[in-house]
Amino acid sequence: MHVITDARPGRDALGVVTAAVAAAVGTPDALAVQVRVEDDVTDRAAYEFGLAVAGICRPAGVMFLVNDRLDVAVAVDADGAHVGADDLPVPAARGVLGPAAVLGATCREPVSARAAVAAGATYLGVGPAFRTSTKNGLPEPIGAIGIAAVAGAAGSTPVIAIGGVGVDAVGELRAAGAHGVAVVGALAAAADPQSATTALLKALT
Repeated sequence: MHVITDARPGRDALGVVTAAVAAAVGTPDALAVQVRVEDDVTDRAAYEFGLAVAGICRPAGVMFLVNDRLDVAVAVDADGAHVGADDLPVPAARGVLGPAAVLGATCREPVSARAAVAAGATYLGVGPAFRTSTKNGLPEPIGAIGIAAVAGAAGSTPVIAIGGVGVDAVGELRAAGAHGVAVVGALAAAADPQSATTALLKALT
């Protein structure tokens, strides 16, 4: 399961990361944290936030990645990064990060999925699966049918479904071929993010 930080004003992003990591004690490989900040956040602020997330994840053995900002990923010595459709292309991102880094790529349909896999993506972030309010300007949801189409094109490369995902949707998405899910609001808006993480991890097993 990927936990994507909700660093918008008024959100306790580091508190959510701490709670999620605590829920994964004993099974750190079941969790990854993606550092995502708003576009207008300065490089310095993104770097400092990345370091703070690293300080939570590293001692627990939980993988952490940086969304979009490859320079920040390198600067904080993240395990890798995730690139979207408007970020550096996968081959260029791979060149920046090196051959051993984890590299995720956003895809919505089979053609781009095959291209990302061929270019060296470690996993594919696919969505939005359902409607979500945690990120503006997203295209229409593709649903479980769209997830299944991309999973079928991805071969052995894991598909991580994202967008409006809650615990009730995990079974449907897994049946469609998703290896895992990425969540933002399911934890950021939860009264108890640790319990919410535990429930999601259980649903994924």
